[in-house]
Amino acid sequence: MSSPAAYYRFKPWNVGRWILWSLFALVLIAAPHVFTSSLALTMLSQIGYAIIICLSYNILLGQGGMLSFGHAVYTGLGSFLAIHAMNLAGEGRLPLPLVLMPLVGGLAGMFFALLLGYVTTKKAGTTFAMITLGIGELVAAMALMLPEFFGGEGGITTDRVYGKPFLGITFGPAIQVYYLIAAYCFVCTAAMYAFTGTPLGRILNAVRDNPERVEFIGYDTQRVRWLGFTIAGFFAGVGGALAAINFEIVTGADSVSLLRSGSYLLFTFLGGAGFFFGPMIGAVLLVLASVLLSELSKAWLLYLGLVFLFMVMYAPGGVASLIMMNLRLAKYGRLGRIAGAYLGLAGTGLVAVLGAAAMVEMAYHLQLNAALGPELHFLGATLDARGLGSWFGAGFVLLTGAGLFELCRREFMRQWGEIQEEIEHEIRRGEAL
Repeated sequence: MSSPAAYYRFKPWNVGRWILWSLFALVLIAAPHVFTSSLALTMLSQIGYAIIICLSYNILLGQGGMLSFGHAVYTGLGSFLAIHAMNLAGEGRLPLPLVLMPLVGGLAGMFFALLLGYVTTKKAGTTFAMITLGIGELVAAMALMLPEFFGGEGGITTDRVYGKPFLGITFGPAIQVYYLIAAYCFVCTAAMYAFTGTPLGRILNAVRDNPERVEFIGYDTQRVRWLGFTIAGFFAGVGGALAAINFEIVTGADSVSLLRSGSYLLFTFLGGAGFFFGPMIGAVLLVLASVLLSELSKAWLLYLGLVFLFMVMYAPGGVASLIMMNLRLAKYGRLGRIAGAYLGLAGTGLVAVLGAAAMVEMAYHLQLNAALGPELHFLGATLDARGLGSWFGAGFVLLTGAGLFELCRREFMRQWGEIQEEIEHEIRRGEAL
């Protein structure tokens, strides 16, 4: 009797995915050689662990549909446990090298997420959000009540250079710390991307979209949310530990505060919670806003709030959704047709923003810097905060830019609608053939 024929199946490689991940690794490796200043290196390190934290938050928000106001609890507690472990290792009481300290933070974040998440994930929706808010405020209050662990208002400090060098690396120079953060950033990003394709990741998406049907087919939705919450807590703790290594200090209530949790929520949303790479964009925006924008203007929180407001109103999918919509146009060869309209929108919008920003800066100057005199410098121009001429000029620029922007917007929407109709017609024609 002849043996049955053998069948071999080969799954083709996703070449595009390999290229994207290779480019991501190349960017992480080359970034400090392109941006060589000390400020740039500090910002790159912050972007590295911010990517991990925002992606971990997106496991809750984007994949599980869980709006959390207390994610900083797990990043902060991961930071504190990691920094205490570093101090013990520096004293010779814990034989653990620095390269493993992020895992200590991750295990700490996972433990507290496992513990607190059991209660938190009992409910979903608005109730879940309110419970996370309450737990966040509770932990922030405990940070002031337990100074032995949280260090009070001064926080806990450490020295990351301890023990024998790891493969000749002391982690004293900032560039060595950056590459440690970059390595964990790449590995954690890959792990969280892999999680999206696991059965747990898929069923977490199902719980987000239709929890009743998930219960009908036999899954415990609370347990699925709890497991997702625990995994998010692990990666949040890793990000928190990397932050502690980078700064060598963890402050008290600030590290677990509602403000910190709100920033993770805001920038994950701005980046685009519906796409895996959206929180990565949000992490970059988070560091740029907190480091650069805060130095440029005292009204940076006002600008940030306005950006968030307009994104919610006009682009709820975040920056990632705008990128994907334009990639669709590029795929069908229509992006060039609308490039002129984009330039018009950008130019007129910039004029309107400059006029509005000039008025905001003059108002802030009168409230906060009145003792320095009425004059202030704004983008190379000198404005008189008490002079009607400066206010009239700024208002004229604002109204002119807004009027021209509206005209460009109407033309843009007309072209956009025509292009979308053409694409839909082309898709239907392709399906018919």
